[in-house]
Amino acid sequence: FIANSNYIGKRIKKIYNRDSVTIYPNVAIHNFEVCADKEDFYVTASRFVPYKKIDLVVQAFAQMPDKKLYVIGDGPGFKKIKKIATSNIILLGYQPFDVLKQYLSKAKAFVFAAEEDFGILPVEAQACGTPVIAFGKGGVTETVIENQTGVLFSEQTTTSIIDAVAYFEKNINLFDPHVIAQYASRFSTARFRQEIGDYL
Repeated sequence: FIANSNYIGKRIKKIYNRDSVTIYPNVAIHNFEVCADKEDFYVTASRFVPYKKIDLVVQAFAQMPDKKLYVIGDGPGFKKIKKIATSNIILLGYQPFDVLKQYLSKAKAFVFAAEEDFGILPVEAQACGTPVIAFGKGGVTETVIENQTGVLFSEQTTTSIIDAVAYFEKNINLFDPHVIAQYASRFSTARFRQEIGDYL
């Protein structure tokens, strides 16, 4: 077995009682550039399905009216999320890659509340030098370094997100865009090809 994260490797062990090798998925790091000139907004992006927890992020920012959040994506939950969005939350719907990249690059931080097997978007955000504020479970615990490339919160609750954002803002000087982007480079396509080739 090849697992796409140690998190999934543990599931393979639990379900099949088999060992596995972790080879992280390739992320198109070469499509992103470091942006050190951040603007005063947060961004989240995803398909609007329940496990992605976009509604949770929106609910949290609805309680932080002084903080601007851009939400990129579409899906079955769009109408529900539109109803709970306050004036500081801008729903952009589906956007092409170039627009997504622009928001990922300029954001103060990328907010991510899902429990994912790996999670491509948090790595893409880091490739832009953008810190990640994420739920600390699943593959993201292997792609985000606490207090260096992002902040991990412990529960999928609005309170946990609000506390994480407050902590991030108090400690924003810990996050160097160039260090963050350099870390993200370890998930490159070249590395993936090498590791798959070596394994085979």
